[in-house]
Amino acid sequence: MAESRLIQGRYLLLDRIGRGGMGEVWRARDESLGRQVAVKCLKPMGPRHEPSYLRVLRERFRREARVAAGLQHRGITVIHDFGESDGVLFLVMELLDGRNLSELLEDNKQHPLPVPEVIGIAEQVAAALAYTHRQGVVHRDLKPANIMRLTDGTVKICDFGIARLGHDIGFSSRLTGTGIAMGTPHYMSPEQIGGGQVDHRSDLYSLGCVLYEIATGAPPFDMDDAWAILVGHRDTPPTPPRELRPELPGAFERIVLDLLAKAPDARPADAGELHERLLELALSELPGPVATAPRTLTELRPRPLRPSVRLPEPPRLPTWARNMTTGSKATGPGLLPAPPPDPVASLTGMWTGPAATADDTAARPEPPPEAVAELTTRHQEALRLGRLGRWTESGAAHHGIATERERLLGPEHPDTLASRYEAAFTLSRQGRPAEALREYARAAAGRERVLGTDHPDTLAARQETAYVLGQLGRYFEAHEVYAAVLAARERTMGPEHPDTLRCRHNLAFNLGRLGRPEESYRMAREVAEARARVLGASHPDTLVTRYEVGYALGQLNRWTEALRTYREVAAARQRTLGADHPDTLAARYEAGICLGRLGRSSEALRLFRDLVDECTQAQGEEHPDTLRARHCVGVNLGRLGRWEEALAEARDVCAIRERALGGDHPETLVSRREIAVALGWLGRWTEALARYREVAQARQRVLGADHPDALGSRNDEAHCLEQLGRSTEAVELYRQVAALRRNRATRGQPQER
Repeated sequence: MAESRLIQGRYLLLDRIGRGGMGEVWRARDESLGRQVAVKCLKPMGPRHEPSYLRVLRERFRREARVAAGLQHRGITVIHDFGESDGVLFLVMELLDGRNLSELLEDNKQHPLPVPEVIGIAEQVAAALAYTHRQGVVHRDLKPANIMRLTDGTVKICDFGIARLGHDIGFSSRLTGTGIAMGTPHYMSPEQIGGGQVDHRSDLYSLGCVLYEIATGAPPFDMDDAWAILVGHRDTPPTPPRELRPELPGAFERIVLDLLAKAPDARPADAGELHERLLELALSELPGPVATAPRTLTELRPRPLRPSVRLPEPPRLPTWARNMTTGSKATGPGLLPAPPPDPVASLTGMWTGPAATADDTAARPEPPPEAVAELTTRHQEALRLGRLGRWTESGAAHHGIATERERLLGPEHPDTLASRYEAAFTLSRQGRPAEALREYARAAAGRERVLGTDHPDTLAARQETAYVLGQLGRYFEAHEVYAAVLAARERTMGPEHPDTLRCRHNLAFNLGRLGRPEESYRMAREVAEARARVLGASHPDTLVTRYEVGYALGQLNRWTEALRTYREVAAARQRTLGADHPDTLAARYEAGICLGRLGRSSEALRLFRDLVDECTQAQGEEHPDTLRARHCVGVNLGRLGRWEEALAEARDVCAIRERALGGDHPETLVSRREIAVALGWLGRWTEALARYREVAQARQRVLGADHPDALGSRNDEAHCLEQLGRSTEAVELYRQVAALRRNRATRGQPQER
């Protein structure tokens, strides 16, 4: 398309200003009228489809384009022309000069927009939707990237009809490096998620999600896991916006919550009703007397963003088109499981990917589309197994798919590398970090060669490499990788992008494991403050980092501050997630640890017994969280001098863990050590020595002789020998431990604390 430069002898392509899952957008000149326009070139249909099928596709395109071109409203992007040129379908649209809402939030460093701007944008979008819904046209893909504010303050909805057009023509979403279809679930209505009937009220729900985001800084359900987001839309009431931003008008909050009603019948009847409510709100928010003032576009036009929080302006281009690449929530990439593969899915393949060389093309014939579609289906099934926690089955499936994709597509095709990435993830979840490390390293190296060093998918694989290095106790190497990834993310995304903050959070966590608690605390605190600004004080990511702040305070023996932090996190999680949510229970668990460290063992014992009851009810009596709480019951019984009870509790927990997790699992070994501790306090040192040796040998076998946990167990063993009067053996064992520590320090590894 680009090589011809001239479409139908009329539209001269000047420069490409956007590329997305459905095609490219070019700035062009209409030679007949002498004006500049935007030309959206949809993916080529290719020669492999039956002529009859292609005729149906062209007819559907013409029908949908004709409907979109018939929409005439100041709040809707104008379509001037449409057609087909050399097998490529194209739309000719007005060239827009402004910023879409996603970019406005990025310019504003992910802070929510000023209240007058939010209300002005809402009023204009509602007016446009009221018009289109009266015409019987539903957008189906309303999100910040599809709503643009021009330099004169006018707000326009873009890509009207494109979502249904793409579905009709058979375009499929391009897969990301994780094998997940591009797009975002953050603005989908419950009926869209459930595959139900979609009408104009689905657009109202999506608008509610958009308004929630520009008013608070984050969508109503803002989790990393796509499945959790979809479940949130379907089942979870959103947090009222004023809890996140108190200065929002109460009337605005009521409007947004009405739009976000789960049942379509509970939302406003139509966009016209919504527009009237927003007009009334806009007038009430104007400064000074407004009762008799005439309503004009100038009065309701949003004010410019505060210069103090704006980034430098980029070159003026039709930015609604430029940003079509992401199609994601404004505060970070969202993941949505790919739809079932369509026979026409291969329309997107080579056209949007990196250009293949002549040698590549000659060496590897184009794969059969049916085989590619089948592998995509199997990939999605493997992801589903992972979501169900069936990691062994999921891993075996991903390994098999990776092998077949390598044979069919090549070893460095993005889909092959995506399968390797997912296989590595399942290995990590199975407690096999050494194998996961090899797969992540392979995926990262391939992505670097194919996509580049700073590509988000490359950085994601490198960041996971650092994570499994930490699982292996190789914290110094993990630190180096995290630091390099963080530098790249700050350079390419900015210091407060959610992905950058996630990397800084991981780096803070790793600093604590390196024995650098002061640095860990400072970085975690900075990340928590940044996430509170960007995402809100009660956002799950903010609370996760505040949880890490509590951990760092504990490492610094600042247990009173740590206790206060964990209690605040627990209270916030209880409000947003519920009292029995695992994250709420985890924060309460850590508060109990703090109580024990502060010598308040009676309070800790009561808290942990309550947790045992709640975890048993919520997750079952053999769930790892239940067993952790029971373990702490035993620990605090011991602190209170009730060692017979402590020993009985430790033995029960150890037996369950050994049966459920295996004899060498870290938590089983922790319980076995607790048995030894209780035996020692009861004066049964010979039995205690046998237990300590079992733990030391298992940790040495699993983690290595110089791992901090293994060294700690050898110290326990030496202490037992001393108690039994076997001083010579104890001294020799202490000497061996000291030598291993020195060797570890020489290699730059952290010492145990």
